[in-house]
Amino acid sequence: MKVLVTSDLHYRLKQYDWLLSRAGQYDAVILAGDLLDIGSSLDLNTQIVVIKKCMQKICEQTALMVCSGNHDGNERNAADEFIAPWLQDIREARLSVDGDNLLIGTTLFSILPWWDGEFTKDAVAKQFALASKLDFEKWIWIYHAPPDNSPTSWTGKRFVGDKELNAWIATYQPALVVCGHIHESPFKKGGSWIDKLGTTWVINAGNNIGDVPAHIVLDLAAMQAQWNWAEGSETQTLN
Repeated sequence: MKVLVTSDLHYRLKQYDWLLSRAGQYDAVILAGDLLDIGSSLDLNTQIVVIKKCMQKICEQTALMVCSGNHDGNERNAADEFIAPWLQDIREARLSVDGDNLLIGTTLFSILPWWDGEFTKDAVAKQFALASKLDFEKWIWIYHAPPDNSPTSWTGKRFVGDKELNAWIATYQPALVVCGHIHESPFKKGGSWIDKLGTTWVINAGNNIGDVPAHIVLDLAAMQAQWNWAEGSETQTLN
């Protein structure tokens, strides 16, 4: 199984065009959050309409797994936390989103929402607990934020990761965590696109401008990851 992974496209439509042109070459595509851009002059509802259509076109070619990021919340829940209900509206057979646990063969993919408060954080914790009881051989998490104190969360000046994720990784030890959020990590001295915590690999493709997003190709049969960006590529065996 080969999977194309990217994140933090932030409504860069040329990068979405590139993704559409490549999606059919893979068994699945993963978008690890920040599909939208809250800093854009274009309102979120308009962005959502466009990105929904793009994701539907990807699903015509292959399976798609999408988690929300901090740019994707368009509503607040009862606890006044940002959430992305628009993703829930487009869930379908080939499109898995926040809250889903998808079993492909013997690999379980858990797709977790961005959280900015206790209510959503508790929902994430409950999803981990329930998913851990399912029958699988490999467990892969799709979660926007990288762990703290990891090269994948290094900005060049400090670590900006999710400390709760470190604790969840220590508890469950998944095979792989696919994340994004910290754009600079792969490109800064002391940072990286890949890390290992215990037995768990963590990957963050990073974010670059241009028509082609930084991205990772996962070969789950060979357990190998290839990171690609504007100036080259690197390969790591995940063993």
